[in-house]
Amino acid sequence: MRKRREARERAVQFLFQFDMNPAEDLEAALNTFWDNTRLNAALDAHGPTWGEKVVSPPPNAEDTATRLFAETLLRGVLQHREMLDDIIRRHAKNWDLHRMAVVDRNILRLAIHEMLHRDDIPPVVSINEAVDIAKKFSTVESGKFVNGILDKVKDEVLRPARTAKDTPIL
Repeated sequence: MRKRREARERAVQFLFQFDMNPAEDLEAALNTFWDNTRLNAALDAHGPTWGEKVVSPPPNAEDTATRLFAETLLRGVLQHREMLDDIIRRHAKNWDLHRMAVVDRNILRLAIHEMLHRDDIPPVVSINEAVDIAKKFSTVESGKFVNGILDKVKDEVLRPARTAKDTPIL
């Protein structure tokens, strides 16, 4: 899996978790999330033997890069959440934000944050990634729903939709 896609998926997973059960200590919640993510990956890769105690392996360079990109995104979403929610409300006609699927709401927040605050990511990339993540983690119709709202938001973004400034490689 591409590293940026994986980071976006992890960011959406954390945002979903945070939306459902806000943590009082964000740093502790993030550390627990990343420990569990590595532990689950280790279990998926090797599987435990009966009675074996499994511990989360230490992060490697790829884990660290994924975490850095994901946390940059999710912290931005948390910082600008009220503004992002206002944008979603404005474009999601006949949808109350609290009645929207939690995963869809957080995918939208993440993609809109990227479009507004990440000049290194072209808006069309943010949209394509969001649609693919919605198809993977939400309902059959979520990809269309997310695409429709993000396409309207893209029209308001005051920069080219298909270009980025100095795109760093991850």
